[in-house]
Amino acid sequence: MAESFAAVEIISAKRDKGELTDPQIDWVIDAYTRGVVADEQMSALLMAILLNGMNSREISRWTDAMIRSGERMEWSAVKRTTVDKHSTGGVGDKITLPLAPLVAACGGAVPQLSGRGLGHTGGTLDKLESIPGWRASLSNEEMLKVLQDCGAVICAAGAGLAPADKKLYALRDVTATVEAIPLIASSIMSKKIAEGTSALILDVKTGNGAFMSDPLKARELAKVMVELGERAGVKTRALITAMDVPLGLTAGNALEVRESVEVLAGGGPADVVELTVLLAREMLDAGKITPLMDPADALKNGAAMDHWRRMISAQGGDPDATLPVAKEKTVVTAEASGEIIEMNAMKVGVSAWRLGAGRSRQGEQVQAGAGIEIHVKPGEEIKAGQPLFTLHTDEPARFERALEALTGAVRISSTGEKVERLPLIIEKIEG
Repeated sequence: MAESFAAVEIISAKRDKGELTDPQIDWVIDAYTRGVVADEQMSALLMAILLNGMNSREISRWTDAMIRSGERMEWSAVKRTTVDKHSTGGVGDKITLPLAPLVAACGGAVPQLSGRGLGHTGGTLDKLESIPGWRASLSNEEMLKVLQDCGAVICAAGAGLAPADKKLYALRDVTATVEAIPLIASSIMSKKIAEGTSALILDVKTGNGAFMSDPLKARELAKVMVELGERAGVKTRALITAMDVPLGLTAGNALEVRESVEVLAGGGPADVVELTVLLAREMLDAGKITPLMDPADALKNGAAMDHWRRMISAQGGDPDATLPVAKEKTVVTAEASGEIIEMNAMKVGVSAWRLGAGRSRQGEQVQAGAGIEIHVKPGEEIKAGQPLFTLHTDEPARFERALEALTGAVRISSTGEKVERLPLIIEKIEG
């Protein structure tokens, strides 16, 4: 069959700061998915987009073309309103784990199609796979059944969901085009819109441990994603939240599951509880769901925990099983006494990754027990010699580089210096 366009024309149009037409965008996404446009041609186009940008019409059409490359999920058989949350990722960001069953306990239905970690930010599926027996891959029928029975499902997106994004995502990773806002926004939103949820809350992280460390860039990304969601008929809101310090007291797969279970049991670190409850209220409000109870009460009275246990069991996991523990550990102690003034989230994340909690390329195995426990956070006092971090790994040879990553991660002061921190919620953006 004759092709409608030549890839070279489209590349040169964007290289020369031109706008791509709707037919050009439709063709290039479809032709790349079919293998007609080669990787090196798409790489050139992605770099041109990174350098010259796209307007809102182009981004919307690009997103729509990626959605049309595959199937759209359909949840009309579910009697409840579907709501979802997406986080742009951070260090210790285990919020999805307690949040999905919490919203289910309050009357929502949460179809959470999640991903795996790459680099210093952990993946939800990697965390849950540390639970013995738990399965990430479900058929569409199985997803629907778990969602109907438990009110929430957390699983891998099937190969049929935005396949164009899967190809583009891998290509962006090796061509230094990950940071382009049109490409980030269309990648996230094509999957989320194809997922078929009626309302979506975006948790856009900013600060040194975030993918978008600059708050202005985080705001731009949030606005673009909210606009894409609203154009597609999905009620969308974004919260810009702090990632200058790790969330909670753990970074690493099984360690974060353990902390999530503490939150579901009515305990856990204050920042994790606060953000989980806040996002749950936003999801219920955006979905116009009259809550069966307030999310804070659902954590305290065991309702959220009941939904968690049902959801984990429904996917083959044993909620009572002992979580994996790494074979080796080492403790990092404070070199001075005083107050913790700073804790660099990025350095903690890189250290956990080097311990084996994350992967450096797609498909690599992660260690379930690897990661970092944090014993004190900014604003707290510590004495010289007291534990700051405990590092966990199965391979002791990994300790050296993990400890290197923590160099300068923490600043301790005894002069009464003020702790400078981003507020947990920096801004809210609505469509």
